[in-house]
Amino acid sequence: MVSIFSWIKKEIIYIKDSFIEIIKGIILVALSSSGLVFALLLRYLGYNGTIITFFGLISEFIALILCYFLIRKYLKIEEKRQLSTQKGKSS
Repeated sequence: MVSIFSWIKKEIIYIKDSFIEIIKGIILVALSSSGLVFALLLRYLGYNGTIITFFGLISEFIALILCYFLIRKYLKIEEKRQLSTQKGKSS
């Protein structure tokens, strides 16, 4: 029974340490679905297809830019790893 509580405590600490990453993930999901939500909202309000398409694409473009800025740090880390493995193989 004690091992179960220690496991639960360890997992709660892990989730607490990853809280910022969880929030970033939620933001990424919200941004990636923003174009669809915006298009559905405009359709509900009765706008025609041209306006829905235009504003849906604009919102997706803005969301892609914001997603890039959110995950930019991870892209740089991956590039550094690839460069270090290439240098290690050529030596």
